[in-house]
Amino acid sequence: MTVDVLRRPAQAERRARVAVAVLFFTNGALFANLLPRYPQIKADLQMGNATYGLAIAAFPTGAIAAGLAAGILIRRLGSARVAVASTLLTGAGILAAALADSVVLFAGALFLAGAMDAITDVAQNAHGLRVQRRYGRSIINSFHAIWSIGAVTGGSMAAGAIALGLPRGQHLLVSAAVFAAAACVALRFCLPGPETEPVADAETTDSRDPRPARRTTTGARTAYVLGALVLIATAGTLVEDAGNSWAALYLSGSLHASAALAASGYIALVGAQFVGRLLGDRLVDRFGQRTVARTGGLITAVGMGTALAVPTVPGTVLGFAAAGLGSATLVPAAMHEADELPGLKPGSGLTVVSWLMRLGFLVSPPVVGLVADAANLRVGLLVVPLAGLLVLSLAGVLQARRR
Repeated sequence: MTVDVLRRPAQAERRARVAVAVLFFTNGALFANLLPRYPQIKADLQMGNATYGLAIAAFPTGAIAAGLAAGILIRRLGSARVAVASTLLTGAGILAAALADSVVLFAGALFLAGAMDAITDVAQNAHGLRVQRRYGRSIINSFHAIWSIGAVTGGSMAAGAIALGLPRGQHLLVSAAVFAAAACVALRFCLPGPETEPVADAETTDSRDPRPARRTTTGARTAYVLGALVLIATAGTLVEDAGNSWAALYLSGSLHASAALAASGYIALVGAQFVGRLLGDRLVDRFGQRTVARTGGLITAVGMGTALAVPTVPGTVLGFAAAGLGSATLVPAAMHEADELPGLKPGSGLTVVSWLMRLGFLVSPPVVGLVADAANLRVGLLVVPLAGLLVLSLAGVLQARRR
């Protein structure tokens, strides 16, 4: 999947970059519109905590069930078409979940939404990496930063709809329609042509191409690198899930912070992650994926490790911020490297990494919960600095700085 690198991005490449940014924004906003509606849905369907937990687990279950299909669809239909089609189906699944009048239908709709979201994730990243190759420099982290903006926007839309008293069916119908239209418009400006593009002559390739020449690798080496990339991406998801699932609980329960102050742990992690992704592309271009990942792993391990070793509310908030900053570029880096692995069909490496890293979101909460029940949540959160150490040990598979 190599391509001639242009000395300056042409208008088509600049438009394609904006189109991919729209797809990432839309993907972040769609599901975030549903999340604030969960308490109302739980109450309306009279679900207990156990039933509710099983029902919402249908989303990551659907993602794992369908994730491997993404590579096949991309090769047959193209990454842009697959990203847009699955975005439309994700919106339909979310709308169905909002309108469901039984637990079974609610879980089934979430399963569909999760399956389509997984396919969207692979396809939009595949197209974003294709645009990045045209640019000849890293831009993939900026797309993930825009996803974060979309998530915040979607949550704000939901909060506004709830404040205005809009029924959730109307609210999610408007959301699905708006973002479906945005995705369809974006499709017009995505890159045309096949996913696999012509190989550039060495003499005509721009020196700014961030990819080193591919080495011939054995099947065993490819499998090892792919496995390491899965673990790096999973480390990123473990850190993110710790903030999503446990930051507020740890601050309020173990450290006795107020409810408002307890929310600052999650906000600090997400905010620092957003900043890290904004800066990530420039850092990767200057220092290489390997150095950026190792530095991020060290920041995560030291920052959160210190916060857990000396537990205070301000220190813990800073620890979660350090973890968010350190983990910001891990998932984009692993996806980029997987998409460049030789010996694999187009989209296959990216699909495998995206599919398996979702196990982190599915497995992490119960594992941390079991450790917390057996010891305490402070011990359970050691998963965060351990994830940083894992990245430090495996970052050697990532690209070094180009000389």
